[in-house]
Amino acid sequence: MVQYGKASAGTATAARVSTPASQSAWLTELLGGPPQPARLKVPQKDLLIFFRQLAVILQSGVPLAQGLQLLADNMTNPNLAGCIRQIALRLNAGEELSVCLKMYPRVFRPITIGLIEAGEAGGILETVLDRIAHLMEQQAKLRGQMIGALIYPVIVLVLAITVGLALLIFIVPRFENMFNRLGAKLPALTQFMLNASRLVTNPAAMGIAALMVIGGGMLFRSVYASKEGRLAIDTWLFNIPLFGPLILRYEMASLSETLATLVNSGIPIIDGLQRCISASSNQLIRNTIARSIVLAQQGQPLSISLDNSKALPTLFIAMVRIGEETGELSFMLEKLAVFYNREIESAVTALTKAMEPATVMVVAGIVGTIVISLYLPMFDLIRAFKK
Repeated sequence: MVQYGKASAGTATAARVSTPASQSAWLTELLGGPPQPARLKVPQKDLLIFFRQLAVILQSGVPLAQGLQLLADNMTNPNLAGCIRQIALRLNAGEELSVCLKMYPRVFRPITIGLIEAGEAGGILETVLDRIAHLMEQQAKLRGQMIGALIYPVIVLVLAITVGLALLIFIVPRFENMFNRLGAKLPALTQFMLNASRLVTNPAAMGIAALMVIGGGMLFRSVYASKEGRLAIDTWLFNIPLFGPLILRYEMASLSETLATLVNSGIPIIDGLQRCISASSNQLIRNTIARSIVLAQQGQPLSISLDNSKALPTLFIAMVRIGEETGELSFMLEKLAVFYNREIESAVTALTKAMEPATVMVVAGIVGTIVISLYLPMFDLIRAFKK
């Protein structure tokens, strides 16, 4: 067992420099100390590694407090290492792990604490920790796929705007000077491009545009901060062509995976749904789950309760109904999670392949339109000279 008695100054100094994590923690103390428990935040990848390693250590027969201390001594994240050391100390004082984790609400989510409480009550803590790590892996994978799918159009848009602005700022003004010297009559498309070039090179106009963008962002944040505004925006997200169904699949995969993990860990279905509310990022899904809890408490079957707002896919409701009727709800939820994960993977792959030629077409369209508009007056001049 690890001894937590008083140590001499020399021993404490040696312990501080014994590991990279200790050195980082010592440096953090010099710079003002670690964040307060209620404000501490830790990257999800560090938490994933922590839960996976802790499950292995417990399966090897190492006591929980000693295992936590071993992990803390080998962590590269000083904030998480300090957090784990404090938890180990409290465990040695007789507190339960779930109670200790509640001290760090921004590190350990309610769903994680609920699973650990179930693991402690059922004596399967190491199994639950492994399930938590698996759940975090699946959620990180899903999040990465969604970001990969949604960021591609953003990159295309930024690239197209950058190329267009570069031509309007650096190339079009040179042609405007040439057109003025020649006194040529300009086509409507060319005149439009010249006017656009004057606009983007005007500091006052660009300042107004920047203020409008900032104001629009602040307005969006204020609307999204309200319950009604967030519900309206999150509902609209599901109706976006191409991306709406993908976002809905992501929410269904996350809900299925989370609820299956909770049910398999011995948490009652109502409590599991309650924790799924905090796990979802979409207000429409959160409201749907909240209403289903009320209906389920009144005696309605889960499938009917979840179908109350018609927001969830018919397939999801049908599979939940079959799981209820056969007594294999957790099995059906696992199959749903696998199904939606595969759907997301295939949709992301198809979307990425479709966006590759679209990128070329968009950029080529912008560049081609600007180039053609600049050369149209020259064609008119050439025809005039021939006459």
